[in-house]
Amino acid sequence: MQFKNKINRREFIKGISGAAALGIGLPVVLTSVSRGGLAPSEQITLGFIGVGRQGTGLMYSFLNEPGCRIRAVCDVDEQKLQHAKSIVDEQDSSAGCASYKDFRELLAKKDIDAVVIATPDHWHPIIAIEACKAGKDVYCEKPLAMSVVEARAMVNAARKYGRVFQTGSHQRSDYKFHQACELVRNGYIGQLKNVRISINVASFPLYPLACDLPAEAVPQNLNWDMWLGPAPWRPYNSRIAPPIGHQEWAHWRDYDDYAGGLMTDWGAHHFDIAQWGIGADNSGPAEIYPEDSKNKILTYRYSNGVTVVKDDDMQFKSILFIGTEGEIEVCRQFIKAKPLSLLREHIGAEKIHLYKSTNHYANWLECIRSRQKPICDVEIGCRSVTVCLLGIIANKLGRPLKWDAASEHFAGDAEADRLLRKPIRSPWSLT
Repeated sequence: MQFKNKINRREFIKGISGAAALGIGLPVVLTSVSRGGLAPSEQITLGFIGVGRQGTGLMYSFLNEPGCRIRAVCDVDEQKLQHAKSIVDEQDSSAGCASYKDFRELLAKKDIDAVVIATPDHWHPIIAIEACKAGKDVYCEKPLAMSVVEARAMVNAARKYGRVFQTGSHQRSDYKFHQACELVRNGYIGQLKNVRISINVASFPLYPLACDLPAEAVPQNLNWDMWLGPAPWRPYNSRIAPPIGHQEWAHWRDYDDYAGGLMTDWGAHHFDIAQWGIGADNSGPAEIYPEDSKNKILTYRYSNGVTVVKDDDMQFKSILFIGTEGEIEVCRQFIKAKPLSLLREHIGAEKIHLYKSTNHYANWLECIRSRQKPICDVEIGCRSVTVCLLGIIANKLGRPLKWDAASEHFAGDAEADRLLRKPIRSPWSLT
């Protein structure tokens, strides 16, 4: 079943009673009878590409969502692949879950409507673009890409092929971040002047490192060349691609061939909320000042005068909006305000009201039916990761940069522009 731009009978299912009827947030494992009361032909069929720790976590989330079924899983690690298949078979044995070691085989399946991509970051762009070409709607984990050129190519593909594309920046579907940004956008803290962000996490580097890990024997269950894919070839090391059952997050996030350190990992979450609060979902900063002897903290300046700084001396891993008449601090654990009365404000109908979602997964599924844009559309994900990448580039060059968000190029700076793309190992490409 493919969902086209033209509204059809399936898409009117959303009229049953909207998101509430889809069982948003219900912490249960569903049976085939309780999946929203939909016939198998009316359910959204999903394929999962990348089923490591993050991917299997997302599988459990979608197994709890009525109106969809997981019909295929894919991974380059045979043990992780079979573990993921067993999860689906145990929870929904009637679905008939297929398993693949090559994402292209999964994308060729005509009975898959949409895919969830939870591979290491360096694979996101190619798989997402190929999914769009294959007519699949896409849920892609953040950060979307490792370069500005890749992120823009993902937007272009989603638009060209008419796909519903949700970025996995799920903080947008958390009421605390929604409330904070609505208060800021409506001027309840006065004129917004400064946004301070902390993304520091012990044991992970803030900025990506060059990988110099020693070679280890490749496990028999792993296709290492396929794991690397578009990244430069190097010998296997278990720190990059740990075996199933490893208790820590994989450290491929540390290295610049596969990710962007905490700047793109946590930064994609928190800079995304900063952009939302500023009202810059379709733009970005105008100037970037690196961390150096003159400027102690990474600083972004927007054309409206707002500055955003990465301040890892903050007590919490949070976002702090500072205005002329108040402050709002928000993270996954709390929302605080000065004065406290701000949190009791009623935002009237005549005010700015931001897109609201209470469940990131159900929002995407509902948008697949309605063909509307989800709360964290691919354009938003592109702009958010771009902010993170601009900071990495400014620090790498060690000098201030001027950014034209409309053209997505640095002003008169060919050296910086060359860093907007990353090399891709043959035979892989973005086209």
